[in-house]
Amino acid sequence: MGNKTVSLVLSSGGARGMAQIGAIEALEESGYTIVSIAGSSIGALIGGVYATGKLPEFKEWICNLDKIDVFSLMDFTLSRNGFIKGDRVFNAIQNIVPDCQIEDLKIPFRCTAVEIPFGKEKIFTKGSLYSAIRASVSIPTVLTPAQVKGKFYIDGGILNPIPFSLLSKKTKGELVVAIDLNGPREAFVNPEKPVKTDEGGHLLKLPIWAADYRDKFSKYISSDEKKVEQPKQMGSIELLNHSFDLLQDKLSAFVIKKHKMDMLIEISRMQAGTLEFYRASELIKIGRSKALTAIEKFENGNQQA
Repeated sequence: MGNKTVSLVLSSGGARGMAQIGAIEALEESGYTIVSIAGSSIGALIGGVYATGKLPEFKEWICNLDKIDVFSLMDFTLSRNGFIKGDRVFNAIQNIVPDCQIEDLKIPFRCTAVEIPFGKEKIFTKGSLYSAIRASVSIPTVLTPAQVKGKFYIDGGILNPIPFSLLSKKTKGELVVAIDLNGPREAFVNPEKPVKTDEGGHLLKLPIWAADYRDKFSKYISSDEKKVEQPKQMGSIELLNHSFDLLQDKLSAFVIKKHKMDMLIEISRMQAGTLEFYRASELIKIGRSKALTAIEKFENGNQQA
C-alpha cells in the first residue's frame, strides 16, 4: 500500500475502551500512522493519553490493577448526581501522564461532552487535556458531572458515541478507522481464560461491590424512586444505566450506517461491563486481535481491487 495515515475515531464504552489500546498497537505495528484522533467518553481518555505519547506507561499501569486496586480508586460520594467523584483515579493517571494543553499535543485531538442542563454538545479543541477528558467520561449516575470554567458536563457518548463529526478536515488522514465499543452480540470473542462476571452474567449491571456500597448508603438518601416498582434484580441506577446503554447502542448503529470509513473494529457490548477495568489485559488482547483481522480484510480488499 501507499500512504497509510489514519484518522482514528474512538467510541464510548467504559472499560471496553481498553480494547482500543490493543487496536492502536496493531495499527502501529502494521505500519499505519495515526495523524488525528476524535474521542468520546473512554475513547477520549485512550485517545488523549495516546496523543501525549504515554500510552505504553498507561497500559502498564492499568494492566496491573486487580479488583481491589480498582475499588481503591473509587472515591465514593453520596451525591445524587453520581456515586463516584473521579478525583482519585484521575490523580493517579496524572502521576503517569501529566496534564497538558490540547493545542500542544503532537497529534491533533478532539473530544466531546454534553453541557447540562442545556443538552448542548461541547467539542474540546484546546485547554487542559484532563479537564476535557474528565468532562467526556462523566457517565450519568456513575461519575459526578465535570465542571469546566463554570459549566457542567456529562458523558459525550449521550449525543455522540462514535464522533466522526469531530474529525478535522485540516488534519484528516487518508484513511478513517473507527473502533466501536458498543458492537453487537455477534462481535463477542471468548477470552482465553473465562472471567467470572456479575451475578447472572449480566454485564450491564454495576459490579457487585459497587452495588453493595450504594445499597448500604441508600437509607441515608431520600428518594422518590423507591415508590416506583422496578424490575426484579435491577435497581434504579442499574435501570438508568441499562436504558442509557440501549440508547447508545441504537445511536451507535445509526452513526455507523451514516458514515463512510475504511476500517471498522467492533468490540461487542457483551465483552465487558462498564467498570470492569481489572480485565484490561484480556480486553487489550481482544482489541489487538480484532484490529489485525480488520487490517487484513482491508488490505486484502485493496489488493483485489
